[in-house]
Amino acid sequence: MFSGQTLLYFIYVLAAASVILAAESFYLSFASSRARSGVINRRLKRLGEDVPAEESLQGLLQERGLTASGDFIFGAIALNRLYTQSGITGNPLAFAAVFLLAGLVLALVLPLLLGFSTVVAVISFLSIGLVLPLLVLRRARDKRIQRFAAQLPDALDMIVRSLRAGHPTTVAIGLVAREMPDPLGTEFGIVSDEITFGLSLEQAVRKLSERVGFEGLHLLSVSLSIQAKTGGNLTEILSNLSSVLRERRKLRMKIRALSAEGRMSAWIISLFPFLMFGILAIAAPSFYGDVWGSPIVVPVFVIFGLWALLGDIIMYRMVNFDF
Repeated sequence: MFSGQTLLYFIYVLAAASVILAAESFYLSFASSRARSGVINRRLKRLGEDVPAEESLQGLLQERGLTASGDFIFGAIALNRLYTQSGITGNPLAFAAVFLLAGLVLALVLPLLLGFSTVVAVISFLSIGLVLPLLVLRRARDKRIQRFAAQLPDALDMIVRSLRAGHPTTVAIGLVAREMPDPLGTEFGIVSDEITFGLSLEQAVRKLSERVGFEGLHLLSVSLSIQAKTGGNLTEILSNLSSVLRERRKLRMKIRALSAEGRMSAWIISLFPFLMFGILAIAAPSFYGDVWGSPIVVPVFVIFGLWALLGDIIMYRMVNFDF
């Protein structure tokens, strides 16, 4: 009985993992092909459809879960900010509804068709309907911030060269919006449009920092605010900021290279118990005998699971650095 159930659970886990990986690979391939077939960034594509600039700006903001003026549309600011910074376009309510519906369907299928308990169904609903969308948004946000961080120093250098050539700041930002691909191209295009329709450069960059969530943009916002109030050479400020951001990125990549062995060790140590449990469940189902019927099995598993989780957290903190 135990061996059959264990094998069935293992098959379900593999099936779920396969579906998730297949969906992710399909999404990435579709997104990459769509990006290759389109123009350099999304804003230029919308402008190429003969849409008025103000309507295009409002559409770009609204598809990111913002109001037409660029403010957060929901009272749950943290969730709204996470959705906006992830770069996912579309209605955020529809995005949440897809995961909630998938979790509800799974919660109904497990007990009715497969005979699982109600507790498993509730856990599945919470995992698919609530936890999974947050993980998807966080991963999309982190990847988008990494791409933005790689593009920002080059964009600042382009602005500096344009300013030294005698162009005003708005023209320099518009040049970046035309020449740089997404995500930076569209974001700087929004900044250019917001300045055109009445916002100051400082306000537009502050909104940009909120939409993207990259710490380098906060430094840019502070630098522009100080320069606007006290004066100074803007080209020198932006040039120095570009050098600082580029050196910070080089240092971060160097640290990740030096800590790669530690991260890999953490993954191996964390996954090894589950891997061995699955191998034993398939190769030798009677290896543990009747120990599963003991009343201390569940408390022991909980204690050692929490202990292993604490070790994972410590290893994660040892190989990840914030600076």
